[in-house]
Amino acid sequence: MDAAEKRMRLGGFNGFSFREIASDVGIKSSSVHYHFPTKENLAAAVIRRRQKETSERMDLEFAMNPDPVQAWFKVFRATLTECRMCACIVLGAAQLDSPSEVAVAVKNFFNMCLDKLVEQGLTKERAAELLATLSGAMVLANALGDVEAYDRATSQMIKQSARPAGRLKA
Repeated sequence: MDAAEKRMRLGGFNGFSFREIASDVGIKSSSVHYHFPTKENLAAAVIRRRQKETSERMDLEFAMNPDPVQAWFKVFRATLTECRMCACIVLGAAQLDSPSEVAVAVKNFFNMCLDKLVEQGLTKERAAELLATLSGAMVLANALGDVEAYDRATSQMIKQSARPAGRLKA
């Protein structure tokens, strides 16, 4: 799943094959098929795993920093510096061309993110704005090959979040 996720981050759903995954990990493609009968099954499993890991990471970060804007900024930036791009964002951008099983998994990932933000005190509108800004900033940073572009794209939101009067308001 790690090899599939890496390839999905770089090329989306069409950016990998079972043969490439098998080659990456040093096994036969039939072994990949044994665990994941279809490419759709594998991609959806990767997204579900990413959803679980993101949810857990957000819970930990939010426990340390109860400002959801600051917490989510930090986690998305960490993803950017650790692995350049979130596979869910890559697949979300191609949602209309995704197989049903993958599209549902991606939709569930983004709904989880929005639900967590609302649970953390943001309105639905503010949660959508934050998620769109962070996701877009990640895409921009990747397109420009400049991690600092993420910081520039999110700086106003972070500054506003740090103000006591602006905190958690929509």
